[in-house]
Amino acid sequence: MVVVGPDGRAGRTLPAGSTAGDALAERRGDRGEDALVVARVGGELVDLDTVLADGDVVEPVTAGSADGLQVLRHSAAHVLAQAVQAARPDARLGIGPPVVDGFYYDFDVDVPFTPEDLQALHKAMGRIVKEGQRFSRRVVTEEQARAELADEPYKLELIGLKGPAGGGEVAEGAAVEVGGGELTIYENLRRDGSVAWRDLCRGPHVPSTRALGNAFAVTRSAAAYWRGDQENAQLQRVYGTAWPTKEALTAYVERLAEAERRDHRRLGTELDLFSFPDEIGSGLPVFHPRGGVVKREMEDYVRRRHVEEGFDYVGTPHISKQQLFETSGHLPYYADTMFPPMELENAEYYLKAMNCPMHNLVYRSRGRSYRELPLRFFEFGSVYRYEKSGVVHGLTRVRGMTQDDSHSYCTAEQAPGEISKLLGFVLGLLRDFGIDDYYLELSTRGDSAKFIGSDEQWEQATEVLRQAAVETGLELVPDPGGAAFYGPKISVQARDAIGRTWQMSTVQYDFNQPERFGLEYQAADGSRQQPVMIHSAKFGSIERFLGVLVEHYAGAFPPWLAPVQVVGIPVAGDFAPYLHDVAALLRRRGVRVEVDDSDDRMQKKIRTHTKQKVPFLLIAGGEDVEKGAVSFRFRDGRQDNGVPVDEAVERVLTAITTRAQV
Repeated sequence: MVVVGPDGRAGRTLPAGSTAGDALAERRGDRGEDALVVARVGGELVDLDTVLADGDVVEPVTAGSADGLQVLRHSAAHVLAQAVQAARPDARLGIGPPVVDGFYYDFDVDVPFTPEDLQALHKAMGRIVKEGQRFSRRVVTEEQARAELADEPYKLELIGLKGPAGGGEVAEGAAVEVGGGELTIYENLRRDGSVAWRDLCRGPHVPSTRALGNAFAVTRSAAAYWRGDQENAQLQRVYGTAWPTKEALTAYVERLAEAERRDHRRLGTELDLFSFPDEIGSGLPVFHPRGGVVKREMEDYVRRRHVEEGFDYVGTPHISKQQLFETSGHLPYYADTMFPPMELENAEYYLKAMNCPMHNLVYRSRGRSYRELPLRFFEFGSVYRYEKSGVVHGLTRVRGMTQDDSHSYCTAEQAPGEISKLLGFVLGLLRDFGIDDYYLELSTRGDSAKFIGSDEQWEQATEVLRQAAVETGLELVPDPGGAAFYGPKISVQARDAIGRTWQMSTVQYDFNQPERFGLEYQAADGSRQQPVMIHSAKFGSIERFLGVLVEHYAGAFPPWLAPVQVVGIPVAGDFAPYLHDVAALLRRRGVRVEVDDSDDRMQKKIRTHTKQKVPFLLIAGGEDVEKGAVSFRFRDGRQDNGVPVDEAVERVLTAITTRAQV
């Protein structure tokens, strides 16, 4: 039997019945990023004990690769589930997929897990790992699977979803369990061949639990509804993480600690920026005066930039009759994400989830000529989306948001130039806000029926976006199936100060809504033509962007965004009037400045305002007053003494106007 290497050349000649592990014997290792965990045969991931056929193309997959990490983490989820059922035999199994940076497994248990339970589970996982149990795959019929998993009601439901009665559908998040093709059960085998534990699973898995080493952890638990539906049973979700090496795990734990320090929800409270009152409802934030300053600066900036880029400001209401969203296609394609309708005067009204349908009505309000194109509309539009309670998260996943939403109407020939212009606008905005590490993602149509339009329209629109993205010189990552129902999109994926990726701005090509709304313009030859519609949101939503900024800067905004830019601190009460005069100079130049003339000691004032992350503290004592100077104190504790007042004012203004960080 000849095994072909991934380069297409014949690799090794092996006896019939050899496995992928045999073919890759020289690459096998037990631990670390280079450890061999599974193989790719004919483009598919398989276990190392998979028997090969003559001519198979075999490629090694190591623990440090993206696919290898997924396998490692899913194997860790099985070990966790085995530990849970050993401790709580009555625990019923949900699903246990790998996720970004880790894994989870859902359990139906009578009593929620405590922190002490999680510590015990980690120790039990360690014992299973040391035992070196082997993962063994077995193909079963639906009848066999039902018999073996008779005590697992959630697994039986998944089997039904996979089988003929379910029409071949797979439950969301359960692709690791069932899908197209055959049903398989993975057994954890002890060294004597006895079965320690089993689970319904598609695989593949690492060869042995020993592959996990000591680079895993159980991190937390939370409530989760079965299959994400709040009408279903509430389960306990246990989260964990696994890495190729102990060093990688330690680095991850440190990143988590830093992320916790930067959590915008905590900083929002500490810095008095915003809150989420229960009386208003989940996912509906309110901005306090200091948060309102940052939000206003963002709005002023992007409003001015839209005007500079040739956009006209429009305004639209928060609700609309049902028919508008049927015309746009949001009903039924987007109905699950919209709030329920309201009954009024024998008509149903919806809170708007998008601004684009109303902008189309502005375009359609009168005849349009090719001479007007590109025609660009912009507004700060408040939109409302019904996000499930389990995914609402601070400002980064809300139910009520404000979009800096804009729509460009242009000819097909103008579309490439307009998209390039919009991408330039977006990237310039991100740089101005201190975000300069990003790549682009191109979201295209998938196989689902949710996408409307012809193959030719999708291919043309996708190619226009792809070419504009390539011209930026940035990395372009494909996202098959991630497009909106009406057309493909480019999204900017930005990395923050600690390397996390956030989806920020989007540019979308829409050939469907102009047709559905009957939008036209009179061409140069007098004919009536349909424009192309390009959606773009520079912040995406102001709320989400602000949440990301808080975490990116750890609350220490650059001076131009800081709620309070300068605080004057007198060494003693006698010097407060002097600092009030300095503050008046700054205030006349548009600086947000306060003087702390409270009865607190000077050192306490410095600590208070440093904790509030004020960019500049101006301190003045007797010597400063005599010289007409102040002493600068910065957030990192540095101090610059005896700076003349006029120079101090110019320093502050320069930092603000250049958007510098201090």
